Amino acid sequence: MSRRSATLAVAVTLALGLPACGGDSGPPTLTWYINPDAGGQAEIADRCSEQAAGEYRIETSLLPREASAQREQLARRLAAEDSSIDLISMDPPFIPEFAEAGFLADIPDDVAEAVTENVVQSAIDGATWKDELVAVPFWANTQLLWYRKSVAEAAGLDPANEPVTWQQLIDAAAQQDKYLGVQGIRAEALTVWINALVASAGGEVLTNPEAPVEDVELGLQSEAGRQAAGIIGTIARQGLGGPGFSNEDENASMLQFQGENGSFMVNWPFVWAATLAGVEEGTLDQSLIDDIGWAQYPSMVEGEPSRPPYGGINLGIGAFSEHVDLAMDAAQCIVSVENQAYYMVSNGNPASNTEAYEDPDVQETFPMADLIRESLEQAGPRPKTPYYNEVSTGLQNTWHPPSSVRPDSTPQEAATFITEVLQGERLL
Repeated sequence: MSRRSATLAVAVTLALGLPACGGDSGPPTLTWYINPDAGGQAEIADRCSEQAAGEYRIETSLLPREASAQREQLARRLAAEDSSIDLISMDPPFIPEFAEAGFLADIPDDVAEAVTENVVQSAIDGATWKDELVAVPFWANTQLLWYRKSVAEAAGLDPANEPVTWQQLIDAAAQQDKYLGVQGIRAEALTVWINALVASAGGEVLTNPEAPVEDVELGLQSEAGRQAAGIIGTIARQGLGGPGFSNEDENASMLQFQGENGSFMVNWPFVWAATLAGVEEGTLDQSLIDDIGWAQYPSMVEGEPSRPPYGGINLGIGAFSEHVDLAMDAAQCIVSVENQAYYMVSNGNPASNTEAYEDPDVQETFPMADLIRESLEQAGPRPKTPYYNEVSTGLQNTWHPPSSVRPDSTPQEAATFITEVLQGERLL
């Protein structure tokens, strides 16, 4: 028995007492397993239930907050062929694993064509496995370069009109004794950063992600990997990430950026709404808003485009659902342009469909909406592999603490470690 078969066998054993789908009378009930948000998915479920006009109704079931816990719960239940799972809000890195295991229903060609029309390429890529669309793009996310205009001006930089490099940001922060907002915590945020640096330098963490586990090859031991390690190690050893750099996640980066030592930061669009809320509550001064600018994610090489991180949520259709056709119809309703625009405004999660960015409310809520859309077009997914958990955890184990990262050794050490884990020769 293979390691993956053994894992699924254990999962089947653990999945007991699963709830039945729907009721004995009335329209079928579709259960949509959602990640925590501000209530937007539940509202969309109500909207689509009403639009279905009695054909079906959608109920939501809340998944754990942590993506790894979401993956574990869903994998366990789908391994037991749980028919109550109709729709799933899925973190894109786990889509290949679920598709490879046969947990996701096939998406018909006509549905695939409909749900990818006017959708940014990164979201399509993130929902694709082995050249087949296996999930429905819902909302997408990407990181921008946020900067204090006063710091950029003092450094002679104009990020909004002239793309900047990581080296320029390092030099500007060092010269003005400021901190860079980057995520050095031993968590998924670090994987996101490593992958974006490697991709922006023209490399790949995995060179053949669709290969069988015994043939997977790492691309870290390359010039792109060395450049990525150089950036992280330099920021750490020069103290440019701030005193809590090795434990800094996205929220901590934002708080540091909002302080007097803030300069430049890479982070998701949520920071705009969070900063506005701080001003409204009186915890932040209006002058901070006036001093914040946004621009394209930093480049590794001057004149070369960057590959910002890609994130978000896509919709999977449970392979064992008793109502696959209805779930396909519901998914199309959920990801309609109107619902994506609503979700972006109400919950702050960017749309994957470019038409949603033309909505006046979106433009008013996000003055950087056009930049988000442009960034999503060139964003790069994290390694697409059924073994993503092993790859991501392996990166976090070998690239942390950031002060230990060295261009001449860390990429090779990471490649060796992850390869040995994948081949069953080491444990995470």
